[in-house]
Amino acid sequence: MSAPHYVVAATHSWNRVVFEEAIRPLPGRWTFVSTTEQLEDFAASGERARYVFFLHWSWWVPAAITDAYECVVFHMTDVPYGRGGSPLQNLIWRGHTKTKLTALRMVEELDAGPVYAKEPLALDGTAREIYERASRLAAKMIAWMTSAEPEPAPQTGEPTVFRRRRPEESALPEGESAARLYDFIRMLDAPGYPHAFVRSGGHRIELTGAALAGEVLTAKATFVSVEGAR
Repeated sequence: MSAPHYVVAATHSWNRVVFEEAIRPLPGRWTFVSTTEQLEDFAASGERARYVFFLHWSWWVPAAITDAYECVVFHMTDVPYGRGGSPLQNLIWRGHTKTKLTALRMVEELDAGPVYAKEPLALDGTAREIYERASRLAAKMIAWMTSAEPEPAPQTGEPTVFRRRRPEESALPEGESAARLYDFIRMLDAPGYPHAFVRSGGHRIELTGAALAGEVLTAKATFVSVEGAR
């Protein structure tokens, strides 16, 4: 009997690093896709897969794929609390210091599928550090899932749905404490995300690398002309 085939779909460089270091060496045949075109090409090929794991995916997955494969998405909340978009940012801005990384079956309703497993995840550090931590944790959960092949259990409780943040909401808020501004800057501090920013004259000043010592907040400021700003 041939080895089972698994697919990992993810979009960021840190996901690919974790895939190569911790997932590809696992038993079975492994394929990595990073675009919707690659995912659709895989499905069109007729290739079978035991699971399709979504580590970090920002695009809608059509029913033709979720019906054909057992699709597993990793979501950074203790569902049904925190279904929806921008989970990391919504959690930190609500004052959470820890969460659960949840592996759940992908269904038509966003983040509403049955749950395979949940594991604790700390929310300290920058957004990139947290995403990297979540990817490493997801790899461990994938190793367990491909061995145990668990049956997912339906979610219970009243859902709380997060709204996806808009780019303009990265503007630094006024009237907040240094601790709150530290959280705001770090929760947006990852490549590919709209960093926290302030506008001054003809520039957009993007803030990263925040550090907090008592009531003193420091951060790296990058000046971008308005024409070149995101």
